[in-house]
Amino acid sequence: MPGILERRPPLFPDLVDWFETGLARFPARRGIGVHGIRVEEQLSEAAYCLRAELPGLDVDKDIEIDIQHGVLSLRAERSEETRQRHHSEFRYGSFARSVRLPQGAKENEAKAEYKDGILTITVPLTVAEKSPVTHVEVSRAE
Repeated sequence: MPGILERRPPLFPDLVDWFETGLARFPARRGIGVHGIRVEEQLSEAAYCLRAELPGLDVDKDIEIDIQHGVLSLRAERSEETRQRHHSEFRYGSFARSVRLPQGAKENEAKAEYKDGILTITVPLTVAEKSPVTHVEVSRAE
């Protein structure tokens, strides 16, 4: 039995971390794990912007972005190896994240840019015209 001051590791992972990574903690098929991607979303009247933290990737072969039925899907795969005289180290993994685009997103005009480990995806929005207010009279039923 643990002492009063002895702490046991928590039974559940940190709640914030769990929400950021979602179900990515559970192994995918074929034993390959899929990890979540940390993102930041910004919405203005003109565009939806998603910034994703993806350091150390090759844009030409490691990142894939698709938009279908109003859902932006981002997938990335890292395979990195460093070798020194008596030491080698490798890091690898698959990353995935999907977000629903706001109504009025111009999917075919989306643009993506990768700089300093940050992927920025910008999707323009149609400018919603404000409809005039219509006043409706209420009649008394007999």
